[in-house]
Amino acid sequence: MQLDNSMKVLVVDDFSTMRAVVTKLLVELGFSNIIEASDGEEAWQKLQSGDFNLVVCDWNMPKMTGIELLNKIKEDSQFQSIRFILITAEAKPHQIIEAAVAGVDAYIVKPFSAETLYEKIVKVFNSDLNVKPAGE
Repeated sequence: MQLDNSMKVLVVDDFSTMRAVVTKLLVELGFSNIIEASDGEEAWQKLQSGDFNLVVCDWNMPKMTGIELLNKIKEDSQFQSIRFILITAEAKPHQIIEAAVAGVDAYIVKPFSAETLYEKIVKVFNSDLNVKPAGE
């Protein structure tokens, strides 16, 4: 599947500042079809109404954590093609293992750069996307 920067991305974080940072980085990378959700429950509702290609999600959130959202996505066959990048301050080995076991496609530890996000997106889709980090 050839992807480009028009793919639909869902950014999920309970902190509006972090959503804004991730969205800004994605825009810098050339993405324009970005939707935001403030928690896993809102994200799940938005996933029902759109054909998303990628979810970029925080781990620790009220109502539904990133791992809980990932589990719901993985359990529902209509969402099998969605890629999931978990962004978190959690960097302990057991947490990384828990995320891997849950089926996360990539794991990013905060803080991170546009270049790191770009590299993870490319890795997740195993494709050359038509986007480059700002400054290149």
